[in-house]
Amino acid sequence: MTKLSVNINKIATLRNSRGGNVPNLLKVATDIQEFGAEGITVHPRPDERHIRYQDARVLKDVVTTEYNIEGNPIQSFMDLVLEVKPTQVTLVPDAVDAITSNAGWDTITHQSFLQEVIKEFQQNGIRTSIFIDTDVKLMEAAAKTGADRIELYTEHFASEFEKGNVNAVKPYTKAAIVAHDLGLGINAGHDLSLDNIKFFKEHIPHLAEVSIGHALIAESLYLGLENVVNMYLHRLQ
Repeated sequence: MTKLSVNINKIATLRNSRGGNVPNLLKVATDIQEFGAEGITVHPRPDERHIRYQDARVLKDVVTTEYNIEGNPIQSFMDLVLEVKPTQVTLVPDAVDAITSNAGWDTITHQSFLQEVIKEFQQNGIRTSIFIDTDVKLMEAAAKTGADRIELYTEHFASEFEKGNVNAVKPYTKAAIVAHDLGLGINAGHDLSLDNIKFFKEHIPHLAEVSIGHALIAESLYLGLENVVNMYLHRLQ
């Protein structure tokens, strides 16, 4: 079964919009795990507009499943991850002013940089994953960085699937096969939803984990958080 890691950035956005501590981020993370999710994901950014660095620290004592911290490995992010020591760090090449993640790594151009970063995280017992597009050459270069996993950037699949283009999954299927053959574990995330997750799961071999935030929280406004978490788990079986 593919694991579901719930990204709780949007819960932090809602909290921050009003100040105070409603909704309570730690309580939501605890509840999501009790509802059956196998992981919690956060993606702190330098401006701390949603998840704050301190959130990432205090969540360490709350997350009893897998803890995944995503972000661009600038020095402050690296220091945070090395302090917290989550289960997994997912490296994402975000620009400082990016609204959301919008590209995977060029693992050819940045190979030596990624090798250094990944080595430091792995020496501290942290599993590493690289956010990446489906280009096979980038996948081959990713394997040379020493990363444990890749996370397929699924925005293109999601937007095309919504238009009825089911063939948009094919590059992801091929990429997953190549990654597996190279010894990489396979994660996926970005714009996956209740509408497309079952189809995606059925066409991606060796899919270890999906990280879902925006759609899951939006769907929960209508259907309820516990119900939506279990709907995802059912589709991922």
